[in-house]
Amino acid sequence: MQTKIDEIKQTIEKIRPYIQRDGGDVEFVSFEDGIVGVRLLGACVGCMSIDDTIQGGIEAILLDEVEGVSGVALIE
Repeated sequence: MQTKIDEIKQTIEKIRPYIQRDGGDVEFVSFEDGIVGVRLLGACVGCMSIDDTIQGGIEAILLDEVEGVSGVALIE
């Protein structure tokens, strides 16, 4: 389980610079039953594009790169 979490964290680290360019950030919170919990920070909080960031960006990359991930949930 820990190696899976490490894989997820490494993948999120690859995504972070792109989100940070727009003044936001993302952090890993949890991984349970295939769902990665993330928290968005900075400019991402309250942004109208939050669904696109989660589903079209973070979730798409995690699904592609980390076996066993079935989705991403926003943790407030």
